[in-house]
Amino acid sequence: MNPNLIENIDIEIPLFLEAIFQKYGYDFRDYSTAHIKRRLMHRMAIGRFETISQMQDKVLRNKSFFISLLEDLSINVTEMFRDPEFYSSFREHVVPNLRTYPFIKIWHAGCATGEEVYSLAILLKEENLLDRCQIYATDFNRRVLDIAKLGIYSTQDLGKFSRNYLESGGKGKLSDYYTLKYGSLKLDQSLSKKVVFADHNLVTDNVFAEVNLILCRNVLIYFNKDLQNKVIDLFYKSLSSSGFLCLGTKESLRFTQLESNFANIDSSQKIYKKRIN
Repeated sequence: MNPNLIENIDIEIPLFLEAIFQKYGYDFRDYSTAHIKRRLMHRMAIGRFETISQMQDKVLRNKSFFISLLEDLSINVTEMFRDPEFYSSFREHVVPNLRTYPFIKIWHAGCATGEEVYSLAILLKEENLLDRCQIYATDFNRRVLDIAKLGIYSTQDLGKFSRNYLESGGKGKLSDYYTLKYGSLKLDQSLSKKVVFADHNLVTDNVFAEVNLILCRNVLIYFNKDLQNKVIDLFYKSLSSSGFLCLGTKESLRFTQLESNFANIDSSQKIYKKRIN
């Protein structure tokens, strides 16, 4: 690519993100620069745009094009029982505490297409806790929320899902929780009866609810430091006393503004507990 075009891209991207915010209210201005640049370059190649500015003109004039771009900027990488070691640690360190609660409120933030929400529901059902839980699963992308609500997935990765489940400490068989029909996997409705899927944007929205547990795994890595601190503050305010926060394995509270407000429960699996003030 022409060096001048590369230099212009770095100038144009902040203007492009500002235009999206002003026009549609979606705020990507504090997302990781590398992530945003990679996704926009991908969309430029697909759409055969010569410049970001050219693509910006279409975004402002064509809402359907913006919706397709939103899919590029959304974080939708997920799978059932992703990082099985995390779920094994969750059973060991978090479940005993949850047993002491008469009612458990859980916020699964950035839930994408829902595979990890259903994974959590399966774990809680096996621990005889699901009936006293209310799980709020949120994302800003309404399309992925629609997929999550259905609980229907391709069987392409079923083998991996089953291995993850067993490695996570599953107490039965993953097949106990789904049926196969027309080449798709349909998760049991008993898992979703305690789940509310809702539209919530971590960047622009406020406290969602007061909860005992927050899971937001592999989302913060796409944010810059300022936005990470803002979102962690949101989580802190949303957690009840001694509530748990679970992040992704590549994420951490280390060097954040609220690091001292959390106790480190499992440093390798990034499970934290809100300190009592």
